[in-house]
Amino acid sequence: MDRHEGPPRGKFIACVATAVLIGTAVAGYGIATYNERPPWGTDIAYEGGYLQAVRIRKADLDGERTRALLSGECADMERWGMGGDRAVHDPGAWVEGCLDGAAGRPSKNQGFVR
Repeated sequence: MDRHEGPPRGKFIACVATAVLIGTAVAGYGIATYNERPPWGTDIAYEGGYLQAVRIRKADLDGERTRALLSGECADMERWGMGGDRAVHDPGAWVEGCLDGAAGRPSKNQGFVR
């Protein structure tokens, strides 16, 4: 029986170096494109605002806070930093989600097809 020792050492090192170079290029492109923002950051921001408004709406017994949200408090909350880390990804989407949640509309991110 002959023992197979794998590819020659030079080919193996060249293949590993090529794979590392390609991986580094892909990672560099991803970082350059998105910086520290995930590709789905708009969805995260929208859902953050939507959930915040739904929680406020459920706790609002007389409807006064819900009316305030719809009349501009969502934008004020985002401006004051009450949106948290999720609003940083896309402040406009956070406000849009907040308005949808306050109005009682279903979330735009529900379902398989959006």
